[in-house]
Amino acid sequence: MKKTACSLLASLTAVTLTLAGCTSPGSGTGTGSSGSGDAKSASGGKNEITLYTIMSTNPKFQEWLDDAQKKTGIKINAVAAPSDSDTRQQKISTILSSKDSSVDVFEINDEMATSFKNSGWLEPLQDKVITSDIRSKLPQGYVKDMLTSAKGDLIGVPSYQGYLALWVDQKKLDAAGMKSLETKDDFIKFAKASTKDGQFGYGGSWEKTYVFNEIATFVNLFGGDYFDWTNPASREAVKFMYDMANTWKVTPVDQIADKYEQMNQKFIDGKYAMVFMWGTGTDYQKAGRYGKDQIHIVNTPMFAKRSVFTDSWSYVLNSASKNKDAAIKFLQYTASEDGELKGWTSFGRYPARSDVASKPEVSGDIKDIYSVIQSTNEIHGRPMLPQTMEFISEMGTLFQNYIQNKISLDEFCAKAQEAVKKYK
Repeated sequence: MKKTACSLLASLTAVTLTLAGCTSPGSGTGTGSSGSGDAKSASGGKNEITLYTIMSTNPKFQEWLDDAQKKTGIKINAVAAPSDSDTRQQKISTILSSKDSSVDVFEINDEMATSFKNSGWLEPLQDKVITSDIRSKLPQGYVKDMLTSAKGDLIGVPSYQGYLALWVDQKKLDAAGMKSLETKDDFIKFAKASTKDGQFGYGGSWEKTYVFNEIATFVNLFGGDYFDWTNPASREAVKFMYDMANTWKVTPVDQIADKYEQMNQKFIDGKYAMVFMWGTGTDYQKAGRYGKDQIHIVNTPMFAKRSVFTDSWSYVLNSASKNKDAAIKFLQYTASEDGELKGWTSFGRYPARSDVASKPEVSGDIKDIYSVIQSTNEIHGRPMLPQTMEFISEMGTLFQNYIQNKISLDEFCAKAQEAVKKYK
């Protein structure tokens, strides 16, 4: 019964995507007109691709798409990926696992890269796209942890590098009479000083599939190991998060329902004094809340160490694609200097290639603080396991139960270790 349901879902998804691809030229989803859509590539496929993307709702997407089509000479049919993370991963998994060729290139996150990189569903890219000269300029730890299969194949082109950085509201820092956040004690002092009148010192995105980012961040800051819950530092990290919610009450328990969208809006509205957040502050800029006197990134405070995660969304090639030559052209563009700079100018995506990030075209306070973080923090890819979402969800549920006093710290650590053993 379950297999039948999956087959039906795969068929419906394929039909939906086919229709979306056919109707997108006039639908505003981002398909431009290169005028070369009927040409044939050397492999016999069309000189066009279908791109499954999360960026189609960005105001500058059409500009970016036009540039990509002009630089590559191929027509790109854009299909908008669902905004909900679970639905998005389910649909992409279904297309890839069923060898559906209706999409050539997907834009996937770290969770999907971890799940898919050893599946055989994605085309290796090291020979024609991520060649050795380009690879040497990418974040080495990230490429190794997230984009390299067990066979050594490179399966994705990272579209940017972003830190899960600490953002603060400078007005609240000033109100607390503090100049900076250098240590764990500063972090606690600021959180307590900013908690009053219905506002909180720390805001989290503690929905069960999101909170793992923050758990793992604090585990690293305390010098623990996310895969070892017998490590005293790992225990200390989640106890610290428990104390923020229950002992010091500097962050609300009810944020266990919040993903980044809700957390960000509350931060913009002044409910929180600091949050860990990805990106370069686009939402804060749109809200007129970005800047040195408003919301901005600070260097990670020293706990047992300074540590930060880096992530990316990566372009990957469906091994079932019938337009691989055209897809390779597109991927070569995304990995090129032009492609990375366009990602920066259009979307504010900080270049993954170090040589591109160092160019004068990439400038501003983000570049300044990123340089400080790079020189003072341990930089890691996030700890993920092949059954990524199952592991993330189980850890998130355990954490929520602990925060809500449904299980003890000992029970959380024991069950977390069982989850590691189950999925590793």
